[in-house]
Parts: sequence; C-alpha cells; structure tokens
Amino acid sequence: MPLRRTCAAMAARPVGAPTNDADLRPFRLLNAVRDTLGLALALGYRRAASVVGHDFGAAVAAWCALVRPDVFRALVLMSAPFAGPPQLPFDTDRKPPLASSSPTIHEALAALARPRKHYQRYYSTRSANTQMWHCPQGVHDFLRAYFHHKSADWKQNRPHRLSSWSAAELAKMPTYYIMDLADDMARTVAKEMPSVGEIAACKWLPDQELAVYAAEYQRNGFQGGLNWYRTRTSGAFDSELQLFSGRTIDVPSIFISGKSDWGVYQQPGAIERMKESACSMMVGCTLLEGAGHWVQQEQPDAVSSLLIDFLHGLTWAGDVEDSKMPLRWHAPRLPTGQ
Repeated sequence: MPLRRTCAAMAARPVGAPTNDADLRPFRLLNAVRDTLGLALALGYRRAASVVGHDFGAAVAAWCALVRPDVFRALVLMSAPFAGPPQLPFDTDRKPPLASSSPTIHEALAALARPRKHYQRYYSTRSANTQMWHCPQGVHDFLRAYFHHKSADWKQNRPHRLSSWSAAELAKMPTYYIMDLADDMARTVAKEMPSVGEIAACKWLPDQELAVYAAEYQRNGFQGGLNWYRTRTSGAFDSELQLFSGRTIDVPSIFISGKSDWGVYQQPGAIERMKESACSMMVGCTLLEGAGHWVQQEQPDAVSSLLIDFLHGLTWAGDVEDSKMPLRWHAPRLPTGQ
C-alpha cells in the first residue's frame, strides 16, 4: 500500500528580529516545542506519526519527543545528535561544591598558539549580525561560501570523533566551527569561496535557489536566527530544561547525517550518549556518502528513502489520531554503521 501522510514544514521564530537586545524568552527551546505543538493542533491533528528536524530543528524535534511523546510518536534527527537533557547534580549532600573550571574553554581556545574561538560564542556577540548582513562580499556570496564550506564539496571535511571537550581537541575542527580569533564568519568562509566551476557543478544548491535565501537574509538580517544561539550560550533558561533531568526519549527514532558532517562530532561524546542512553528506541544511525552538513539537500533521494522506510516500519493500535498506544518498530533495523 502507498504510504500517505500529511506533512507540514514550519519556520522558526522570526529570522528578522531587529536587534541583539531582543527579548530572548520567545527563543527558548520549550517555546519552540510549544510552537510545534500549536502548529499540529492548528492543522487539526492531536497526534503526529513523526517529528523530523535538522540542525537546530533536530534539537526542537528531540525536545518535542521528550516532552510530548503522546503527540510526537516517532523522531527523526539529522546532523545534530541529542545527548539528553541537562543534568541536575546528583549525590552532592554534604560534599564540597565542584570548583569552576579554569581557564574556561573560551579562554583556552584564545590561548592556543593559533588563537581560536567557538562559532556559537561568536554568533552570540552583538557584532555578528552586522558583520554577516553587511559583509564585503555581499549576502549571496557569503551564503555560497558558507554552504560550500560545510558540505561534502569541500574535500577537507573529514570528520572524526574528538576525545574531549578541550581546546586542543576542538581546534581540530574546521574554522566554520572553531574560528580564528581575529576573524568574523564572513571573513572565515570567504577564504573557502568555491570557484565558478564548482558553483556551476553544485546541483544540490543552484544559484537561483540560493538567491531565495539571500534575498530573505538581505531583507531581514540574521539576528532572529542568532537569537537562538544567544539563548543557548547564555544558559539563562537551562534551569527549565533541567526539569527533565534523567528523562529519555522513548519513541522510535533514527539519526541521519552526512559522512562529511563535522556536526556529528562537534560535541564530543554526544552521538554515543544519544545511541546508548538518550534515545531508548533508536533503530538506525546512518551517515551518508556524498553529504556534509546539508544532508537533506546534498542527498535528498537517500534521505527520503530512509524516512519512508522508517515510517513504513512504525505500527500502532488503530489510527494515529485515535490511538494512545505507543508506536512500535517492526521492520528490520536501519543501518547503524558510521
């Protein structure tokens, strides 16, 4: 029988938020879960067969499945592993508090022989929006270089596991993640601008499609997207996420990414925690050849095939809308090789 589903794609909260001083409360992860739930209800659905997310969307999708597994009955994560909710301290009674680490990871990166900084730290700065929005090469070329640099087309993307959250280990990643200290992101990716021939050969993101993204960012700027980073790096709302300390995602799930995607390993140990503990019903973990960070664009047919196979393998008692029984996976397990 053909697999028939209603699919809805949603945009995150406004990309065009005007200033770095915007109220960050709308950009909380749990508010993104509320937005997703609200969309499903507005469309007339009380339950969804699956929630699918890429990159930051993967974090939102994971939290949807963690917080409301009664609604979001299965989970597909792409590019960003979910390592579980932040933990509350355990067994600390009558024990001295742990000392704060010194130097911080940011101080340690800046102190390297080649001084570096973390991209999320940069994206949280007041200057990031202006530096990208009004960069010398223009928004279109900035985005072209950015997409290229993080894709499988940039042949230096050869990701591997990192042993620890230390400056020396993090500095092994490309500069789109661990930037040179003196550079902004526009200058960082300009050094890897693809040639005219490479752009013409890029079938997964032709210039006329990139122009749609460029026009929107040129019109609105990047601050709305950057506010999600500000929310994460500030730690201001971690306490509400700690309410779910120790909780696991207990719906069927799969993970998909590209073999050339450093996002899989940028948080050392995250993919292992996702598979071993955070997602108790993970049935597949697939890293696709010929794809970097933009796996659903670089290898759309392979991703679609994995999604359809996953959805075909889900069974439940009765209709998704009516059933309150948990979904189960009945097909052979999807590929888990890395």
